[in-house]
Amino acid sequence: MGENMGSSESSVVISLFPTLVWKQQLPIAEHEAHRATLFAVLCAGPSPMPQLSSGDSWQSGTALHRCPELRPLVARFERTAEAVLASLHIGETRLRVTGCWANANAPGASHPVHHHPNNFLSGVYYAQVGPGADTINFHDPRPQTGIIRPPVTELSAENTDQVVVRVECGTLLLFPAYLEHSVGPNQSADVRISVSFNAMFTDYAETISPPLW
Repeated sequence: MGENMGSSESSVVISLFPTLVWKQQLPIAEHEAHRATLFAVLCAGPSPMPQLSSGDSWQSGTALHRCPELRPLVARFERTAEAVLASLHIGETRLRVTGCWANANAPGASHPVHHHPNNFLSGVYYAQVGPGADTINFHDPRPQTGIIRPPVTELSAENTDQVVVRVECGTLLLFPAYLEHSVGPNQSADVRISVSFNAMFTDYAETISPPLW
């Protein structure tokens, strides 16, 4: 973007090293099929999703990607991750999902700032969200920007330390695994349900990439 600074001067703002978030909206029929299968899996098994009280959160185990019934959903995650690699012009390698788990937040529940170490990409798929529970917060990954924080007259993409992304049922987001994110309190009347996952280059993924907790 050019800007005249005087009769004989000009300046150009160069955007360097952007942090990207890829957003995909699944077709309604595909989303509804994935959602039905996911809910059937979460309601069965040795540790089914419990009834949640106000303010409660629940996470499943981290191996949902190994569940045969969820293979079509995981395949969608992998296809989208491969498309991200193509958009970055990364070749001669493949990604695999290294961990996958469900998150449920009852009304009033939130999720603190965190990131997903030892992976290249992280993602989240929204199975059940509604007004008041339809956003995710991404936080500036550059810690040095917090050292000096002068007041600003208007928030913009260039001076904010947090970006709020709005989602809906069937939204699939992918982002760098280092990118810190959080979820504000669920202000809807229903439980918010999402599926998170990590993806790493296959050659790296055997021992280091599974979730740490």
